[in-house]
Amino acid sequence: MTIVRSAGLAAAIAIASAPAAAQTPEQFYKGKQIELAIGYPPAGSNDVYARLLTRHLGKHIPGNPTVVPQNRPGAGSFLTLAYVYGVAPKDGTVIGIGAPTAPLDEKLGTQGVRFKTAELNWIGRIDSLINMVFLWHTSPVKSVADALRIESKLSGTGVGSTVSIYPTVMNNVLGTRFKLIMGYKGSNEAQLAVERGEVEGHSTSWTAVKVAHPDWRPEKKINVIVQFSLKKHPELQGVPTVVELARNDEERKVLSAVVNAAEIGTAFFTAPGVPQDRVDALRRAFDATMKDPEFLAEAERTKLTIGPLPGEELQKLVVEVAAISSEILEKVRAAYATPK
Repeated sequence: MTIVRSAGLAAAIAIASAPAAAQTPEQFYKGKQIELAIGYPPAGSNDVYARLLTRHLGKHIPGNPTVVPQNRPGAGSFLTLAYVYGVAPKDGTVIGIGAPTAPLDEKLGTQGVRFKTAELNWIGRIDSLINMVFLWHTSPVKSVADALRIESKLSGTGVGSTVSIYPTVMNNVLGTRFKLIMGYKGSNEAQLAVERGEVEGHSTSWTAVKVAHPDWRPEKKINVIVQFSLKKHPELQGVPTVVELARNDEERKVLSAVVNAAEIGTAFFTAPGVPQDRVDALRRAFDATMKDPEFLAEAERTKLTIGPLPGEELQKLVVEVAAISSEILEKVRAAYATPK
């Protein structure tokens, strides 16, 4: 009798102490709360996309957890990347969004990088993120040709942000004369600085301008002079891509390496070390959300474009950054350099 009781007790202890990883994703996520860490201040395009995702993702995750947005801005989103990479639980309860240039920044050894992007588990991309430079209608700079001759002030945010990276690259590679006025708390505030006349223009995503100020371009309040992408956005067909402005093959390779970030776009990731079945569950939930009629209808109402990429393909894209030749990498590093 004693032996039977002991065996039963041992079995009960074994079941109670089974690791959490043995749970199915549905068992694990049921009743849980997932944090969506947003590496930007409220109201910018990345924040709008992230909050849209939080309203629809949970119903597609097994167990239907609640997804809660949490803004964690700082250092051009590097603080959020470092948080998800090294601080957040490794259990799939934290998802993040950060700068699409992060893989290249890591490769370049940019200041503030405390993460390894290929070790993050990439969940999926809502859309490619095409940035551009626009100037207020009163600015004498109406085109890139003007920007090569005339200095113009652009509002800037964090050093690691595409807001500052792209104009800096244009200055160093093509010889434009953009002067970045740093310190604005996010793209929304930086756009308002243009409207107030504190600066002449700003570099940000096309989506950010459409969402915050849908009347600006139709009413010709701004001139969009360049877009940072390999292919033209359907709504910016008359605006040259920065790659088109290259004067030789070397410049073309450097500019192409930099704007590849557009393909990474509004991409979401979770921490390294998350059990694979939970990573798979999050990826499939993301894919389902991208086809959700309610999600798509809300995106259309808020003028957001949807061009999804599955997590597995996104993971490959991030890893491919490591394939940049050392020669081109050095030239990209020089293009990133901020003048002393």
